[in-house]
Amino acid sequence: MVAAYDDRDGVIWMDGVFVPWRDAKVHVLTHALHYASSVFEGERAYGGVIFKSREHTERLLKSCDYIDIPHPFSVEEIEAAKTAALRESGLSDAYVRPVVWRGSGPDMGVASARNPVHMAIAVWEWGAYYGDAKLKGAKLDISRWKRPSPETIPCFAKAAGLYMICTMSKHVAEAKGCSDAIMMDYRGYVAEATGANVFFVKDGKVHTPKPDCFLNGITRQTVLQMLTERGVEVIERHIEPGEMEGFEQCWLTGTAAEVTPVGSIGEFSFEVGALTRSIAGDYEKLVRGQLAAA
Repeated sequence: MVAAYDDRDGVIWMDGVFVPWRDAKVHVLTHALHYASSVFEGERAYGGVIFKSREHTERLLKSCDYIDIPHPFSVEEIEAAKTAALRESGLSDAYVRPVVWRGSGPDMGVASARNPVHMAIAVWEWGAYYGDAKLKGAKLDISRWKRPSPETIPCFAKAAGLYMICTMSKHVAEAKGCSDAIMMDYRGYVAEATGANVFFVKDGKVHTPKPDCFLNGITRQTVLQMLTERGVEVIERHIEPGEMEGFEQCWLTGTAAEVTPVGSIGEFSFEVGALTRSIAGDYEKLVRGQLAAA
């Protein structure tokens, strides 16, 4: 049986010091637990090197700005802390999770300006996010929940509160035997999966939703650059749900998902084609330093 995440050996970096894994705790009246005043990053290390580490750290601090959380540490301090956390973990290939949150303090209502800000970095082993989907293609549901308008929430932050509907969507998908769910945006256009961006292929061209109300993933940007360097035409645009019927291939991108082929989305089916396999293979080489950086 796999150990629960709060019952493991090792250490977690918290506010500048390493604490035993099982002692990395917060108070029940932590503001983030009640009001989602928290941002985080998901990163992967390959061969002892965190892929695009600084870009992730810079995005973490931008997320803090989006939801009005003061920066607890500088980019350089966070970079050093992540390196140390990875070293202390003893892992070479690993998942790295920095998280920043408002803790418990004199404020216990919606406002929390007087509460201290904390940061932690945990490192653990995490294999393929979608199991064997890289071979046969992931099966995706279509969520009833939509990505919100930029006028309702800071949708470009990697903030905890934005993931509530993702969790709900994924639970429904898994109950149907699917790996994940595709979400539409508030206008009804195809947006993204619960934790990954989506790409489609038709007639040799790649189509991907315009990230104007959801996270423009670092892996997404990496794959866009890879496609451009290959001379593949990429069209970023609003995609109607019915258009999925005409697409030939599909894949997801994300730090956890990496590049994962998609076999179906609801009633729509896709082949795990040559371009999908090639991009997935080249991404694997890139993150392991076997291909020139994109």
